[in-house]
Amino acid sequence: MEIDIQHHEVWFVTGSQHLYGEGPLKEVADHARHITKALNEAPEIPVQVVFKPVMTHAEAIGKLIREANQAEQCVGLIMWMHTFSPAKIWLSGLMNLNKPFVHLHTQYNRDIPWSEIDMDFMNLNQSAHGGREFGFMASRLRKNRKVVVGHWQDPEVIHKLAVWTRVACAWQDAQGGSIVRFGDNMRNVAVTEGDKVAAQQQMGYQVTAYGVGELVSYVDQVTDKDIDRLVEEYRDTYKMDPALQDKSEQRQSLKDSARIELGMRRFLEDGNFKGFTTNFEDLNGLSQLPGLAVQRLMADGYGFGAEGDWKTAALLRAVKVMSSGLNGGSSFMEDYTYHLEPNNMTVLGAHMLEVCPSLSKNQVSLEVHPLSIGGKDDPARLVFDVPTGPGINASVMDMGNRFRMVVNKVDVVDIPALPNLPVARVAWKPQPDLKQAAEAWIHAGGAHHTAFSMAIDEEYFEDFARMANIEMLLIDKNTDLNDFKNELRWKDLYYHLAHGIH
Repeated sequence: MEIDIQHHEVWFVTGSQHLYGEGPLKEVADHARHITKALNEAPEIPVQVVFKPVMTHAEAIGKLIREANQAEQCVGLIMWMHTFSPAKIWLSGLMNLNKPFVHLHTQYNRDIPWSEIDMDFMNLNQSAHGGREFGFMASRLRKNRKVVVGHWQDPEVIHKLAVWTRVACAWQDAQGGSIVRFGDNMRNVAVTEGDKVAAQQQMGYQVTAYGVGELVSYVDQVTDKDIDRLVEEYRDTYKMDPALQDKSEQRQSLKDSARIELGMRRFLEDGNFKGFTTNFEDLNGLSQLPGLAVQRLMADGYGFGAEGDWKTAALLRAVKVMSSGLNGGSSFMEDYTYHLEPNNMTVLGAHMLEVCPSLSKNQVSLEVHPLSIGGKDDPARLVFDVPTGPGINASVMDMGNRFRMVVNKVDVVDIPALPNLPVARVAWKPQPDLKQAAEAWIHAGGAHHTAFSMAIDEEYFEDFARMANIEMLLIDKNTDLNDFKNELRWKDLYYHLAHGIH
């Protein structure tokens, strides 16, 4: 599955009014075209930025909003009030808008021409209070949006817009997207459960279950010729364990892994699915746990959740879209075990097999080893370590009356040699430290599965949570546990009252 966000569009919409006359309005349009062109040429912004005519009355705004709502290629709008644009003309349009928007609070000129400024200049350059008028209406309507303040040529402004456009692409990708569950959730596990109807209503994607037997029927149709071709691809791509080169039992395990990958890939393609889950308790008809297949499918952009965890599969797919083309990888992850040495407390992240090779720092090794869980044949897997640097973990949970996202910034550290643990693995130190981060995560009800990334940061998750209108809690170097626990209480109160507010 190729993720291509470059064909998406963001519409640049400028607000003004007829009070200023045709001459100033022409200048407004020229300024908007100039900014649109500059943003469109900014390498950091991955989508097409499209100029739209200056909006001066409600009828034109309504027509534009209807077009944006229907345009599949449009993932959102950048709104800029060049002058004072009376916000009542925006009322109906904003009420009907169902695409994300970002309020760019900027002005065409960076500096005030102190020695030349006159009333004509003042009348034309009124973003300072025009943006406040627009902001009032958006807040009055309780419209979730991002607000970016600063000059449009400021690299920080461009970066914030770039982040937002990537998140808008992920949001668009989720609308009508499908996650397939092969089998059910792991028995008696609570956090991987959830209200799938509420998730579709809140976040746009649907979750569909298929019996493992239906996947097995695809696996059984794979030909030996296709398997041999894929095994050769493995040989060309990875450092293959010598034990896999001959006609040994391990070689047969590798071929079984290839068969599962080909069948699973075809199933996902035929169903146009964007993510999937598996469950080691529900593998009837499969010879082994799909480890290699899952790793390679994640590397191609699919979301994944183990043990039936469809919320993490959907979140990882969103992360894959957001981070498309960026440096650094992203993967399904689990805080597996702790190193509790004082002053050096560290988390070892891994899973049974399923960590995406987009995170690897060196050549990836393809190996077959026993797996002491699940009662199946020895599975193939990719083994690698992860480079050091900043990372982030995020998880979404169904809290009963709402969805909650918890995000923790981490610092990935070097990992010692692990000769007896042949799985993909990564070690990190959570911010502010393991004790406080784990306590905050547990108080928030954070799941044991996460979407882990070294390509994006917390701003992406903040923007996504805002678009989805779900709660988000951030754990970072500034986290104070007393404040964090109070924030949980305040948000509980807010979400109990929110339906009345709306």
